[in-house]
Amino acid sequence: MMTKAADGMSDWDNMAIICDVLGRAPDVEMGSIGEGWSLCRWRQFVGAYTLPALPQPIFTVHIAGKPQVKTWDKGGWTETSSIPGCATIVPAGMPTGWLVDGELDVVTLSMASDVLAGQPHADQFNRMRFAFSDPLGVALTRQILSEIYAPQAEERTAYVSAMVGALKAHILSGPPAHGNPVDIPVSDFSAYRLHKIMNAILADPAAEHSLEAMAAVAGVTPSHFCRLFKKAIGITPHQYVMKARLDRAQQMLVQTEMSLAALSEAAGFASQSHFSRAFRSWFGMAPSDFRQQERRRTD
Repeated sequence: MMTKAADGMSDWDNMAIICDVLGRAPDVEMGSIGEGWSLCRWRQFVGAYTLPALPQPIFTVHIAGKPQVKTWDKGGWTETSSIPGCATIVPAGMPTGWLVDGELDVVTLSMASDVLAGQPHADQFNRMRFAFSDPLGVALTRQILSEIYAPQAEERTAYVSAMVGALKAHILSGPPAHGNPVDIPVSDFSAYRLHKIMNAILADPAAEHSLEAMAAVAGVTPSHFCRLFKKAIGITPHQYVMKARLDRAQQMLVQTEMSLAALSEAAGFASQSHFSRAFRSWFGMAPSDFRQQERRRTD
């Protein structure tokens, strides 16, 4: 897809380029020229998009919508998908491709280079980071949106600015620590505990991950945990576990010669038939058809 922005309009900012690609303005836009940032909400678009190189790095939060968004990488769509609750960093100067299989709801935060200058973790904006878990970033973004849509008042404007400042500080603090973080004492449900649960699921999707066990880690009842998880991430704990298992199964279908029976067991499914039904429901095709398709594409 060739856009005006890709055809010589190098003085356009991030929002103008994205508007040109999508053919529409953002649902919400707020920013500060003096402080060098711009926050936009984009909704209700579907299809495949080519986004030309942006002049500023951009932090994207997947708020809601279809839980299957892929990006173009090394000649094909990524096996990993972005789902509600994920964040993505797109560096400046890097063209990207996107496959959106259903209505999407995202918030983008663009920051000028002078805002990043001298920051200890500014190098994280020099490379693509796709679909990583960021519960705190999502929670802050949701809070900002809820305040933006509320009746405007002077004190509310100040509060929104403070929340945007908190989101910027969170982003600039650097990526979450890899591996198993050291346990810290907390008495109430927190973003830390939610992040810990999500990381455990992504690290070993085939494990049991019962609702009771996850709720115990969060320190709340199972029913309360379900409500909190869905409010923060946009999907239920069961759906999150299912998506993690299906993403792992997709990788094994492409990278191994395992039979479907062995693969379904390794991915954490009770049976091959259960795996096949879930895979077809999520991806719109049978696992065997997906494997053949990917092999033909690779060949």
